[in-house]
Amino acid sequence: MGNGFGEKLRAERLERGLTQAELGRDLYSPSYISLLETGRREPTADVIEELARRLELAPKALEAWSQPVSISDAEYVLAGLYARQAWDLRDYPLAATHAAAAAQIALEAKNTSAWWNMSYMQAECLIKQGRWQECQDIVQRLMDHPMASESAGLGVRARQMLAAASQGQGQLTAAVEHAQEAVRLCAELPKGSTLVIGALRALIGALAESGRLDEAWEYCQAMNGHMDDHSMTQLAGEVAWVIGNVAFMRHDYQEGIKYHERAAQLLSPANDIDLWARFNKASAAVRLSSGIVEPETLTSIERAELALSIVGGNKTDQLEVAFIRARWLYLTGDIVAAVQKLRGIHAEKDALAKHTAGEVSLLLGKALKAAGESDEALVYLEEAQKEFSAAGASDRVQQAMDAVLEIRLAQRRAQAAASAGS
Repeated sequence: MGNGFGEKLRAERLERGLTQAELGRDLYSPSYISLLETGRREPTADVIEELARRLELAPKALEAWSQPVSISDAEYVLAGLYARQAWDLRDYPLAATHAAAAAQIALEAKNTSAWWNMSYMQAECLIKQGRWQECQDIVQRLMDHPMASESAGLGVRARQMLAAASQGQGQLTAAVEHAQEAVRLCAELPKGSTLVIGALRALIGALAESGRLDEAWEYCQAMNGHMDDHSMTQLAGEVAWVIGNVAFMRHDYQEGIKYHERAAQLLSPANDIDLWARFNKASAAVRLSSGIVEPETLTSIERAELALSIVGGNKTDQLEVAFIRARWLYLTGDIVAAVQKLRGIHAEKDALAKHTAGEVSLLLGKALKAAGESDEALVYLEEAQKEFSAAGASDRVQQAMDAVLEIRLAQRRAQAAASAGS
């Protein structure tokens, strides 16, 4: 197939906000569409014609897909294939390198659609490594390209990725703005599309991290409205996961448990161990943030640790899971072990987003206070206050200030009592 049939198919599908299942519908399975898109299966003339009809492509586009393969096309397809193989093996640095090579080949061949998609894949690889700024720079270039304004699907993908990169750097205000724009663009996409769900998830996450929980809950209800009996199991599981997160954060524990139990039933480690790891990490984190110290919480922590040991994960993932374990130690009263673990995490907190680093400093301050080290606790609590302020998390700033005030008042009372006694 000329110009990489699979890449063209994937680009056209994503531009329309369709999943592989939605494109294949009654004739082709998602796995068959995946084989076509990765170049591991050659389509027949009938398949090409049917898919082009479903994508509402002009006859000229169909003819272009059938041109002989040039040397540059072959190099591009090979680089793209290597990128996807590395991605499947979770070797994200290698996948990013191959994706960048494929994007450059496509750019030189003036194949803007292929360039856009492979550049986006490179950005996905960078965000997996926590290389937020590099990811942001690439996606900004993609968003500035006319393709992103001409296609709602591409515009949504770009804005959603920018929201994730901004949130990863603790830039919560920017994350909310990018996600809001992604949701606005979704008005042109089909109800229940994975792109619509992705945009809503990005906005809910950014709002929740910013402490705007009532707004986040409203969007949770809107997202749930996109689900029906025909929704894919994994997608429904992810939606239940997000809604449960926000319910826990709003202290609606009954709803949180209900939705997370549903997510646990729908998501399977056999289908996606990385997703399973992230779900259990998130479930444990929100339960602990809500003060829920139960066997189910510990089970989620252990599952997250086990899954992470299998998939590897970057430094940020490792620190976040370690922080969840530290929070468990603190809430269960093992203060000495909690302080020790938190000191190790704090030493590497530059790998964390600003708001997450603030949580580490806040908990370390609280643990030191519980250990009777009030002076050192103040250092970390004041540090947390600055980090939350830089991240735009006003509610957490107040929590850190309250903790500082509590210690200072206790110190003043102790000094007054000492003066009175002398």
